[in-house]
Amino acid sequence: MAKRDYYEVLGISRDASPEEIKRAYRRKAKELHPDKNPSARAQAEEKFKRVAESYEVLSDPDKRAQYDRYGHAGPVQGFNFGQTDFNRARQAYSEFGFGGVEDIFDLFFRQGGGGARSGTRRQRVVQGEDIEYKLRITLEDAATGTKMKIAAPRLISCEVCHNSGMEPGTSKRKCSTCHGRGQIEYRQQSLLGSFVNVTVCPECRGSGEIIEHPCHHCHGTGRVKEKSKISITVPAGVDRGSRLRLRDQGNVGPNGGPAGDLYIVIEVIPDPRFRREGIDIHSTISLHYHEAALGTKVRVDTLWGHETISIPAGTQPEAIVRLRGKGMPDLHRAGRGDHFVKVNVTVPKKLSAAQRRTVKELAKVFPSSNGDT
Repeated sequence: MAKRDYYEVLGISRDASPEEIKRAYRRKAKELHPDKNPSARAQAEEKFKRVAESYEVLSDPDKRAQYDRYGHAGPVQGFNFGQTDFNRARQAYSEFGFGGVEDIFDLFFRQGGGGARSGTRRQRVVQGEDIEYKLRITLEDAATGTKMKIAAPRLISCEVCHNSGMEPGTSKRKCSTCHGRGQIEYRQQSLLGSFVNVTVCPECRGSGEIIEHPCHHCHGTGRVKEKSKISITVPAGVDRGSRLRLRDQGNVGPNGGPAGDLYIVIEVIPDPRFRREGIDIHSTISLHYHEAALGTKVRVDTLWGHETISIPAGTQPEAIVRLRGKGMPDLHRAGRGDHFVKVNVTVPKKLSAAQRRTVKELAKVFPSSNGDT
């Protein structure tokens, strides 16, 4: 069976640049890798071999020049990527403990693209951790908004060593295990190139340096705990679970890194008078049956003070009176919700003698519930 053209296998033109060849191979190899095609593994392996063979030839300037001149019949007979080679390549993947084919090609194409590795390691700046603080406020404070100061426990820079972790007057030495790079590289040559497994140096924990005389105040960490007084503004309309972000108010980073953020998590203390539903407030009032029958005026509590509402004559149990704009502010746009007052009509369990006589007289002028007059 005649071999397919290498350029056609990779889906590129004959004047493709080395970068275009590399990108095409990366794309095809990921697409056709057998681990990504378990239902058609045999066909995927065969296609994967052809892609690897095409790249092996076209990525080498000398082999590519000979292939362009002679084709498959010329001096270059391509790259005989057989099953043994394929298994060896897959074995190399597993030996390095990579997470999958994505990791393999990420490492493979990292080679040669960034120039020679410098003998010295750049100090990696690490941001401090974000911290969370739970703040309990009343429903009124949630409605109106409030300003307050809190004492948030966090890590700040050590005032003795100024975040260096070293005793003043001392210095660090280069880590002898990683030679100051902060990481250890294990290399292995395979058919697909030079694979590198990079791990954090266990001796210096990635810093590249060893502190021989740790600071006595922070014990070499460069940070100490403190309860910092922080002023915060709680906007009107917050609800239980609302999160307020204060930038750069979290733990300071090690080795002079920037601070993380402080997240204020709101907890609203339940108010027995009100029930909140989004931006609306609900409450209940109780009326005697004569008040509901004759109508009356009632003073009710709202989040914004007392309101007097009119109860019309003949109000039925569980009727709802709506107070527009007396609910919670909307946190995301202007305006407030409403306050809904539900009317309960109470029936006294005990009557005085005078009350009983009055009710009996009233019963004479109202029809009976069974239809009798």
